[in-house]
Amino acid sequence: MTQVDLALEVNCDDHSKVPSLEAFQSWVEQALMTAGDAREEVELSIRVVDSDESQAFNAQYRNKDKPTNVLSFPADVPEFIELPLLGDLIICAPVVAKEAAEQGKPELNHWAHMTVHGCLHLLGYDHQNDQEAEEMEALETQALAHLDIPNPYLI
Repeated sequence: MTQVDLALEVNCDDHSKVPSLEAFQSWVEQALMTAGDAREEVELSIRVVDSDESQAFNAQYRNKDKPTNVLSFPADVPEFIELPLLGDLIICAPVVAKEAAEQGKPELNHWAHMTVHGCLHLLGYDHQNDQEAEEMEALETQALAHLDIPNPYLI
């Protein structure tokens, strides 16, 4: 199993609904395992933010002036430098809470889904077309099933 060195930074008002470092750790490890990532160690950071900060990042990097659930920033390390950096995830706590409520699923399950989803983006998976979306959703569903979380696309 890949050793994951995870940094978690919480920059939102309500810390009480943010999952534990251990929960994030297990979700990241499952995403990597499901995707078949064979690295011995991986470093990544997760920053939990409020809607304003998410909106600012989304506007700056995706030209979308609204908050979003998760943003993924893969590490840009030259191939000749051997560092275990995977990248950074920015997860918006209020958007995750709102989406979970709208979709009628436990908030913790949605946190897990967004973490797995973001990690797959860091590994190069995307959903720009139907074929990519099907592949990525299948991996997400498989990873979440190993965590005893129902398929998020059936809810």
